[in-house]
Amino acid sequence: MTPQFHPSLVNGPFDDPAVFVDFLYERRALLFDLGDIRALPTRKILRLTHIFISHTHIDHFIGFDHLLRVFLGRDKRIHLFGPPGFTARVEHRLASYTWNLVESYPTDFTIVAAELHPDGRCLSAEFHCLGGFKREYERTEQLQGGIILDEEAFRIRTAFLDHKTVSLAYALEEKNHVNIMKNRALELGLPTGPWLAELKREVVRGEADDKPFRAWWHVAGEVVERHFTLGELKKGILNIVPGQKIAYVTDTAFTPENAARIVNLVGGADCLFIEAAFLDADSERAGERCHLTALQAGLIASQAGVTTAIPFHFSPRYLGMEDKLREEFGL
Repeated sequence: MTPQFHPSLVNGPFDDPAVFVDFLYERRALLFDLGDIRALPTRKILRLTHIFISHTHIDHFIGFDHLLRVFLGRDKRIHLFGPPGFTARVEHRLASYTWNLVESYPTDFTIVAAELHPDGRCLSAEFHCLGGFKREYERTEQLQGGIILDEEAFRIRTAFLDHKTVSLAYALEEKNHVNIMKNRALELGLPTGPWLAELKREVVRGEADDKPFRAWWHVAGEVVERHFTLGELKKGILNIVPGQKIAYVTDTAFTPENAARIVNLVGGADCLFIEAAFLDADSERAGERCHLTALQAGLIASQAGVTTAIPFHFSPRYLGMEDKLREEFGL
């Protein structure tokens, strides 16, 4: 299976947290956390549609200003998610600038800020450039099962962790990956065409196997069609495999409650980015700062059964000792 999502750290493991997730077949990307993002080329920043922020400590949110400057004056709409109080923090950050000339802009760059609450509430507001980034269009939604974004091809889940403030962990879950076995289709007399894309969409949406489906194509200017059930086509010409899962965990205390929530969220992930801030010899300090040690992070990753685990967010006190952190992490 060719991976659709390509995640990578924006900065080195001792620098500000941010994970960029590029889409293979779309001019689109996601970002987990918004630390210093100046290392990202402008063309990559402009592909961003959604940003998922763990919390608003400065090293996780300082990149907001750079993001704003890149998008300003462009006809773009970007969605930001964060913990309780996040919408007001975005509002205050925008209000710190003077916007008296933006009414002449030909475009209306828009920020949609959503704050997530443990009871499932999602409170959001829009901030439009042409309106001087005043708070508008407030709404409240009730989310279910920790799912904060549900699109045709993937979903995003979150978990609430304790960092002496709420810190959000996230998981990007691709829905079932559907491959067309074109040789099998041709054996059944089914040529390729737009109907295959619709077939894939219906399967990814989880439509019932007994749902009727029309395969159609053109021959000599005439429409030819054949009728099946989804189940017949799934058995006959599709190879369905689980999609990718990418998870992001940072800034959390090592408590039984946090560990259980992380394992539940990230279990079976193909790729887990997890903080490993301290060496185990400094576990008392890690506890005071509500961070994971490399050993603790490695134990959680192992318990969650992830395929690949990438430690990051190392404390600067260990500059020159990166190998020790990775050794303790152990994966």
